[in-house]
Amino acid sequence: MDPLEKKKLSERDICSKFITPAIIHSGWNHDLQVREEVNVTDGRVLVNGNSVSRAKPRRADYILYYKQNLPIAVIEAKDNTHSVGAGMQQALAYAEMMDIPFVFSSNGDGFLLHDRSGCYDPMEIELSLDEFPRPTDLWTRYRKWKGLDERKEQIVTQGYYIDDIRKTPRYYQMNAINRTVEAIANGQDRALLVMATGTGKTYTAFQIIWRLWKAGVKKRILFLADRNILVDQTKTNDFKPFGSAMTKITNRQVDKSYEIYLSLYQAVTGSEEERNIYKEFSRDFFDLIIVDECHRGSAADDAMWREILDYFSSATHIGLTATPKETKYVSNVHYFGEPVYVYSLKQGIEDGFLAPYRVYRIDLDKDLQGWRPERGQKDKYGHEIEDRIYNQKDFDRSLVIEQRTKLVARKVSDFLKNTGRYDKTIVFCENIDHAERMRQYLVNENSDLVKENGRYIVRITGDSPEGKAELDNFIIPDSKYPVIATTSKLMGTGVDAQTCKLIVIDKRIESMSEFKQIIGRGTRINEDYNKYFFTIMDFRKVSELFADPDFDGEPLDGSLYDPTDPIAPPQPKPREPSGAMKYVVNDVPVTVVAERVQYIAADGKLITESLEDYTKKNVTQQYATLNAFLTSWTKAEQKTVILEELEEQGVLFEALQEQVGKDYDPFDLICHVVFGQPPMSRRERAAKVRKANYFTKYAEPARKVLDALLSKYSDGGIGDIESMEVLRVDPFTTFGTPFEIVNTIFGGSANYLEAIRRLERCLYTAEC
Repeated sequence: MDPLEKKKLSERDICSKFITPAIIHSGWNHDLQVREEVNVTDGRVLVNGNSVSRAKPRRADYILYYKQNLPIAVIEAKDNTHSVGAGMQQALAYAEMMDIPFVFSSNGDGFLLHDRSGCYDPMEIELSLDEFPRPTDLWTRYRKWKGLDERKEQIVTQGYYIDDIRKTPRYYQMNAINRTVEAIANGQDRALLVMATGTGKTYTAFQIIWRLWKAGVKKRILFLADRNILVDQTKTNDFKPFGSAMTKITNRQVDKSYEIYLSLYQAVTGSEEERNIYKEFSRDFFDLIIVDECHRGSAADDAMWREILDYFSSATHIGLTATPKETKYVSNVHYFGEPVYVYSLKQGIEDGFLAPYRVYRIDLDKDLQGWRPERGQKDKYGHEIEDRIYNQKDFDRSLVIEQRTKLVARKVSDFLKNTGRYDKTIVFCENIDHAERMRQYLVNENSDLVKENGRYIVRITGDSPEGKAELDNFIIPDSKYPVIATTSKLMGTGVDAQTCKLIVIDKRIESMSEFKQIIGRGTRINEDYNKYFFTIMDFRKVSELFADPDFDGEPLDGSLYDPTDPIAPPQPKPREPSGAMKYVVNDVPVTVVAERVQYIAADGKLITESLEDYTKKNVTQQYATLNAFLTSWTKAEQKTVILEELEEQGVLFEALQEQVGKDYDPFDLICHVVFGQPPMSRRERAAKVRKANYFTKYAEPARKVLDALLSKYSDGGIGDIESMEVLRVDPFTTFGTPFEIVNTIFGGSANYLEAIRRLERCLYTAEC
């Protein structure tokens, strides 16, 4: 092809005419080994007030697989106006994310190869189109890189289970599975996987077991968890393909005829009076044991789970957790070793697989100042209250201030009335008694909806069979009721509440792992039910105590809590009054001292500075001066493109409107907040256009259309002017179809678009 003609081709044309034929010519099976335009991530959810959008997903032009489960090469394509290596930096980013060793960039003239495995010398080499490596060439180098002999190769090439809907692991799940299988193939007998809540740890565990089981290297497997709901969900959902080879250990009965065993650890251990039924299995019965949620108890040397692990010490042990380190002194790393793979909450949010959240922190006067009874003061039941200062660590434990609980219930209810009264909500309380009182006060605040259905608010705690019976209904997205659940510990783990939009924390939390497990109840995204983000309403400063620089903690280095550190969160035990009396007072007023909403930034961190300062910092990174912003705004054919770019960088226009003024256009918000210019409301800008000579340049039908567009701008903003969809709604339907408006009234799309540009110039400049 003529070089000049080649430079006119699009990137996709370069792929179809040059890159794909070169790959196929080298022996790659296009149907089985080559995937094109692969979405590696879903695109981060961008939260702007109560509205959401998504950033662009990260998309690889090509991923090449030696086997179904082994991505071995990534190729980034560019059109021919770029150099052959122009896509290398982007390709390297994908390769690092996906553990891929061989990285290529191409512009259709040839390939630039970057070798992350160290098998090529030099590390980067340019190849012609005819020199693209064959699958066996790359696999030979891969085997050398990984040190695979024939036995190890058989294990690591064993395929995944693929169901009828062709569900395959996400990239990070694939990384976790492959690294674990490779570690076991290399003889490692203890492994730890750290994956944030909501990222599919159980599905990942299933695929690990499936591959090792099918490869014949692990024939009998035990999956341990500490909650019945975890075991039952696992058996019914992710582990279902094991079919008749699988059993759940129940009724303290042992049947040794199965291959896959699921069990509560309580079901196989016992007190001195009860038999430890796990000892009915021989010590070498199991080849593999997987401990789910291994942060709870298994790390301690005297934990019951450790009894089981020590008994079956010859088996391979894999721990799954979202928080490997509970304290400085108790860490799963000590037992399982350094994680073979870590996928954090921060990364999950960045990739768009997990829901971001904002924090709404409410400080109450009695929480900050404490409360001391008057001499001889009695509670509502006539008990004299011990004379001392009561503070947050006492509330709802040794002292109940009913007005405080009522205030919390009212603030929660007011929030839902502004956002959505049928948004699934979990309220975490100190204990069962607190959860019951919270339920009562929430009922009184929402009596209208409780009259419609008594299950609108329920208490789901371990002592309530009726409440526990509603747990599945709360979890199931299709189930409307219950909407609000009060709880203490039961719903803190193992509850896959995909549609939960509000998590209320009104309990002291003294463990990083407990905090992350509670937050994990809201991290799922469910697009079918408009669940893209969630809110934490924090009444106990928990989010402040456990916030960290990376928003997800440091899973490997440093302690999460050091009791000798003077700036670490204090962990005093609640001081009980003599006789362990719980006092209840109903005449102590409680007020809100401060309220603050904290948002998620584009980098995944919690914004703790003022919204104005945060906005200035983000905008000035791209537009250092007002003139630079105005120049870019004026030149842009579509202003919404600039706004979308700023939103992707983290500018929260809707939140700014709530704080500065809802009548201001994003243009004025930036000019005012960032550059200190006096703002004009949309109505003022629209009035300015109507006073000018703008409309006189057009015939009567066009004037009416433009005037209607101006009204739309006044009500909704610049997006309504630039969207062609606006022509499909009233009052534009009275002028004709969009085609008739554009072509008949304005004489074609070019004239219509020019009229829009002129209207925008008149709105934002003196040119009318």
